[in-house]
Amino acid sequence: MDHQALRMLCSPQFWRMAILWTISLLHSYILAFLRGRPAASPRRRLPRPGAGGCPICVVTGATSGLGRAAAAALAREGYHVVLVSSLLSSVKQTVQEIRRQQPDARLEPFQLDLASYKSIKKFGTSLEQWIQQTSSEPSIQLLINNAGTLAKSHRVTEDGLDEMIQTNYIGPFILTSILLPLLKNSSVSSRVVNLTSFTHRCASGIDVSEDALRGMRFGRCSIGECYPLASTYEYTKLCLLMFSYELHQQLHKSSAVSVIAADPGVVETKIMRELPQCISWFAFLVLRILNLLQAPDTGVGAILDAALALPEKSGEYFFGGKGRTIRSSQLSYDTEVSKKLWEESSAIFKELHLREGNIGNS
Repeated sequence: MDHQALRMLCSPQFWRMAILWTISLLHSYILAFLRGRPAASPRRRLPRPGAGGCPICVVTGATSGLGRAAAAALAREGYHVVLVSSLLSSVKQTVQEIRRQQPDARLEPFQLDLASYKSIKKFGTSLEQWIQQTSSEPSIQLLINNAGTLAKSHRVTEDGLDEMIQTNYIGPFILTSILLPLLKNSSVSSRVVNLTSFTHRCASGIDVSEDALRGMRFGRCSIGECYPLASTYEYTKLCLLMFSYELHQQLHKSSAVSVIAADPGVVETKIMRELPQCISWFAFLVLRILNLLQAPDTGVGAILDAALALPEKSGEYFFGGKGRTIRSSQLSYDTEVSKKLWEESSAIFKELHLREGNIGNS
C-alpha cells in the first residue's frame, strides 16, 4: 500500500465515507422497504416534438457510467439524445459505441465543461443553433443533470470557484437556468432530472452563503491536506436536491416543466477515480459482497423512472429504481434555506455572466 492510500485510510474523511455513507445508504433502502413495493408505475407517453419528430434529451457526463447508460436507454425510448462531456473526442467515441449496438439511435455529441461558465454559455448557444437547424420547434423535452465528480483536493476553476462544488452543483444550476427557456418552449410537458445521492443525508446542516458556494472556506487548505472531500460531496448533492425542490415549486403551477430528483444508490462508475486505486477497489468489493453495488445498466433504473414518470410526480425523490420513491432528509425540505440557496446561486450566475460579458467586450 502506498503512502497516499495510507494517509487516506487514516483520514476522518475516509471513515466518514466508510461509515456514514453506508449508514445513509442502508437507511434509504429501509425507507424503500417500509414503503412497500410500488404498484406498476405508469409512464407518460413519449412527447413528439423535437428533431425529426423525436423529443430532444440532453444528458451531461454521458461518456461513461450512468450517463452513458442513460443516453443509450433514452435513445431506445425514442429520444434524440444530446450527449455532452468535457472531452469532445470521448463523446464522439461514446456515440460510435452506442450506434454499434443501436444503429438507428439518434445521437448528437457536444462538448461541455460544467466547471467553466464560458463552456456552459457556449454549449447553450451551440445547442440552440443546432435545434434551429434540425427541429421545427425551438425546444428540448428532457435535461438529465448527471455529471459529477469526487475531487480529492481543493482546486480553483477559472471562475474562482471550488471545482467539485462548481461541477456538481453551480454548473448544473447555471446549465438548467440557461436551458430553461428551451424547456418552457416545448409544446408538450418537459422535465429536468437532477442526479442526487443518498450521501446528502450525512449533512447535519448547510451553509448557503455565497462564500460557501464558492468554496472560499477551503482557501487556506494546502492541496490534498485538509480538503474535506466527503463532506463537500455531500454538500453538493444536498444543494442539488434542494435546488430540485425549489425549481419544482417555482415551475409546477406556472409551466409544463416538471422537476424530479433521482438517486440510483451505489453504482460502479468512475466517480472515485481520483482516490487511490486500492481503496476504490476495496470499497466496491465490500459493496458487491453486501449486494449493494449495481452495474450502470441496472443503476440507471432510477434515472429512467424519473425521466419517464407522469408529470404529477414532479417534486418527488426516486431511489434505487423499480419505480420507488422515498422521502429525502428532513433538512432537504427546508423551504427557507432552499430560497436562500436559490438567491445566492443566482447571484453567482449573474456575476459570472457579467464578468464574461465584460471580458468579451474588452
